[in-house]
Amino acid sequence: MTLGLPDTALIKILKEIQNLKYRLALVAGLLLFSACENSLKDIQKISSQEVSKPISTTTGLDVTYSDSAKVQFRLTAPLLLDYTDKKFKEMPKGVKIIKYETTPKGVVQTGQITADYGIMREGDKIIELRRNVVANNEKGETFKSEELIWDQNKRDIYSNKFVQMTSPNGTVLYGTGATTNETMYPWIIQNTTGQIPVNQNFGQ
Repeated sequence: MTLGLPDTALIKILKEIQNLKYRLALVAGLLLFSACENSLKDIQKISSQEVSKPISTTTGLDVTYSDSAKVQFRLTAPLLLDYTDKKFKEMPKGVKIIKYETTPKGVVQTGQITADYGIMREGDKIIELRRNVVANNEKGETFKSEELIWDQNKRDIYSNKFVQMTSPNGTVLYGTGATTNETMYPWIIQNTTGQIPVNQNFGQ
């Protein structure tokens, strides 16, 4: 007997106190873990935002691509965001690429590509054009798609998205993708379907 309590009652009280201590310690630990987890998430969020910021910003971009001292392409964009840490440059306000050929009469424009958005991956020498991409070549053909990729190493231009090609004679072709060279002629369209205009005097 201690303090007038039976031994069994005293043991029970001590166990309850010990269990209460465990519960309090567990709750405190969970609160601390939750606070640390939230702090870690906040830090990661801030770090991610910092990494996503461009290293530099250029307005009125105007770049000329030449080969053997001959101008081949000219790229212009209202805005260029340089993410050097991610090894790409973004053109979020649109981009235009003009194709040139050198002739006996001088340098003439032979094609053009425009898009609402572009990315330059300079390490891979790839330019990705997206959203409302329209390309015109010297033959008067008009290519449309939501994507067009220019691989400067392979000197290829291609799309893996749905494409539409309109010829000067009114022929309209559709496909699931297309490839061409840097002259943008001819275009090779995958899984082609289309509409071919028929001359009203056909068969007469």
